[in-house]
Amino acid sequence: MAQPQSGKTPSASTDQNSIYSILSSSKEAGHPYVDHLIQQIDRLAEIGRALSGEHDLNTLLEKICDEARKFTDADACTLYIVHKDQLHFRIVQNHTMEIRMGGKTGEEIKLPPIDLVESNVSAYVAIKGVSINIPDVYDTDLFDFTGPKEFDKATGYRSTSMLLCPMRNHENDIIGVLQLVNARNPDTGATIPFSPDFVSLTESLASQAAVSITNARLINDMEHLFESFVEVMATAIDEKSPITGGHIRRVANLTMVMAEELHKTDDLPFKEVHFTPEKFHELRVASWMHDIGKVTTPVEIIEKSKKLETIFDRSHLVDMRMQFIIQKTQLEAAEAQLKLAELGEGPDKVESLKDETEHTIRELREIREFIQKCNEPSEFLEDEKLERLKKISQKTYMDENGNEQPFITPDELENLSIRRGSINEKERQIMKNHAQITLDMLYKIPFTKKLKNIPNFAGAHHECINGKGYPLGLQGDEIPFEGKLMAVTDITEALTAQDRPYKKAMPLDQVYAILRSMVKRNELDHDLVEFFINKNVYEIYQAKHETPTSTQPPEVSSKKKKDP
Repeated sequence: MAQPQSGKTPSASTDQNSIYSILSSSKEAGHPYVDHLIQQIDRLAEIGRALSGEHDLNTLLEKICDEARKFTDADACTLYIVHKDQLHFRIVQNHTMEIRMGGKTGEEIKLPPIDLVESNVSAYVAIKGVSINIPDVYDTDLFDFTGPKEFDKATGYRSTSMLLCPMRNHENDIIGVLQLVNARNPDTGATIPFSPDFVSLTESLASQAAVSITNARLINDMEHLFESFVEVMATAIDEKSPITGGHIRRVANLTMVMAEELHKTDDLPFKEVHFTPEKFHELRVASWMHDIGKVTTPVEIIEKSKKLETIFDRSHLVDMRMQFIIQKTQLEAAEAQLKLAELGEGPDKVESLKDETEHTIRELREIREFIQKCNEPSEFLEDEKLERLKKISQKTYMDENGNEQPFITPDELENLSIRRGSINEKERQIMKNHAQITLDMLYKIPFTKKLKNIPNFAGAHHECINGKGYPLGLQGDEIPFEGKLMAVTDITEALTAQDRPYKKAMPLDQVYAILRSMVKRNELDHDLVEFFINKNVYEIYQAKHETPTSTQPPEVSSKKKKDP
C-alpha cells in the first residue's frame, strides 16, 4: 500500500551534505548501491546549477521534467502548476508513448485543470504538501486513479509506479506538483517501484525547481513591469501633446520592424547583423525611451503650429492691432474731411484726402495679409520678405493713450522672420535639448547588464554621421548601429506623421528623396537608408501596425525606388 512521505520542506544543501556524509561512510563499509546514490547526489547538484541559470519559464519547466526523468530513471513526467485553486498541466512527457507537450515544444496541452480535492493524488500532494510514493496504482485504494487507468485503456500503456512531490518555493508555498511515472531498472529496463531512498532527493529536486520557477517568474514580471512602466511614460509624454500623440509608439514599432528585417536578411552588408531576443528587448526599450527627455519640453513649443504662437496664437493680437490702426486711420481721415468742410475748403482737397486715405488703408490691409501669410510655417521667407518685415517693424502708430507703438514688436519680428517651420532658434535649442535630457535621465537609471546600452542607443538618434548632430556631436562609427537605425526611423515618422498642424504628411517618394538627400549631406547612414527603402520597411510596418481606420497611409509613388 502507498504511504505518504514526510511533509517537511527539504533543504537541498542540508539533506545532500548529511546524506553524502552517511553514504561516504557506507561506501567504506562496502554497500553495493552507494556509488549510484553518490552519483545521484552529484547529479542533483548539477541540476540545481543548471536550473538556476535558466530564466525562460517554458524552457525551465521542460528542463525540470527532462532532468527529473533522467534523475529517477522514470518513463514519464507531468508537471502541474497551482493557479486559482486548480492544478494546471504545464508539461506532459512520456518516453514510451513519444509524447512531449507544453514548454518549448509548442504542443498545446488540452487536458482540463484538476480541482484541488483530496481524492486526486496530485491535488492531495498540493494540498497537504507531502510526497506520495505508490508502487502500483492498480494495487491501492487510497486515491482515485480513474484518469491514468482510462489513459492506459485508450493507449495500451501500463501506469504502474508513481512518485509525486510538492514543489515548494522559498516562501514555503506550494506552487506546483512534480509527478513521475514508471521507474525503470537501469540495467533491464523493467518497470519497478520508485526507491524510498530517492524520495528525499527528488523532493530536493522539486524544491530547487520551485525556487527556479519563482525566480524566473520574478525576473519575467520585473522585465514586464519595467517595460510597461517605460511604455506608460512614453504614452504620457505623447499624450502631453495631442499634436504629437503616438510619435514614440510609432517610432518604436517602426524601429522594431526595421530590426526584424535586418535580422532576417542574407544580403550584404547586413548579412552578419543578428539580434538575440535580449538584443531585441534592449532595442525595443531604447526606442520607447528615445524621447523621454521631452517630459521637460514646454507644451507650447511642442505644439507650436504658427510662428507667433506661444501659449496662445498671438497672431490674433497682431491682427487686432492692425484693425485698430486701420480704423484709427479711417476715423482720423473722417475727422480731417469734416474739418476741411468746416473751413470751407474746396472739393479738390477733400477728394485728395479721400484718395490718400484709401491708399493708406489698402497699404495697411496688405501689411495685415502679409503678416498673416508670414505667420504660416509652410510659408518660406525669401530675403525680400524678411526685408519687408523689418520695414514694417519700423512703422509706428499712436495707441489710445497717446503713446507711440511699433506695428510689430521685436519678439514678433523675430518669430515672423523664421524662414521655415514654426519655431525660432531659441525654441529650437530647447527642443534639441530633450536629447541631452534623455541621456541625463537614462544615465541615472541603474540598468541591468542586458539593458546597459539603452542610454547609448536612445541618446544617439539625433547624431549625424558627419559629427554635426546632437547632443554629443558623435560621428561615424562613434554612433552605435542601433542609434543610426533609430535616426532613420525617427526622421521617417516625423515626415509621414499626419498629426502635425504645421505640415502635411509627405508621400513616400518625397520621404525617400529627403532621406537620400540627408545621406548625400553625410547625415544618415547610406546602407541603412537604402535597406529601408529597397526592402519596403515602411510598407511592412504599415501592414503590421497601422489600421485603415486609424491613419491614411502616405501616398506611395511608383518611382519610390529610383534615385531622385
